[in-house]
Amino acid sequence: MQDGVVSVAVVDADRARAAIIEEGLRAAGIPRVAIVPDSPDLLDRLVALAPDVVVIALDSPSRDVLEQMFKVSRVVERPVAVFVDRSDTATMQAAIDAGVSAYVVDGLKPERVRAIVDMAVMRFNAYSRMRRELDEAKTALADRRTIDKAKGLLMTRKGLSEADAYALLRRTAMNEKKRLVEIAQAIITAAELF
Repeated sequence: MQDGVVSVAVVDADRARAAIIEEGLRAAGIPRVAIVPDSPDLLDRLVALAPDVVVIALDSPSRDVLEQMFKVSRVVERPVAVFVDRSDTATMQAAIDAGVSAYVVDGLKPERVRAIVDMAVMRFNAYSRMRRELDEAKTALADRRTIDKAKGLLMTRKGLSEADAYALLRRTAMNEKKRLVEIAQAIITAAELF
């Protein structure tokens, strides 16, 4: 996505600081940069803009600002890079917990902006990939448990071996053109009714 970043929303109440970020982004070849003032309708404006990356610049983030960053990263689902003038360890941790992909303290220079945005995108993509893999693993584990439970029911009620119970589930799934877990869930549901 680094080469695919074509739009960045810059959230900053300080117009001079926003200009530094805008200058660095445009010099790095990012054609669309929108300066968005920090306002009550910030989330709505960011959703409407649908930028590839959100850059937030602050003096020192407060609890309210951290809560807003959390909302931005969850609602917009885009990489968020934050530039702050000063910070502490607890604030940095809170920003990372809020879903910020890059957190830079006292490092706002036009020539560094693109590299930081690219790093934020890479970190966001890596985190998204890990979250997706975790969700897939959880689903696979839940499916496996459902299939094992259905096999157990078939073994008990029909007197089948484990291999035969699994074969019956597979055959039924193929005949019905359904996923194995769907057949297993139907067997569990039917058993609970009787």
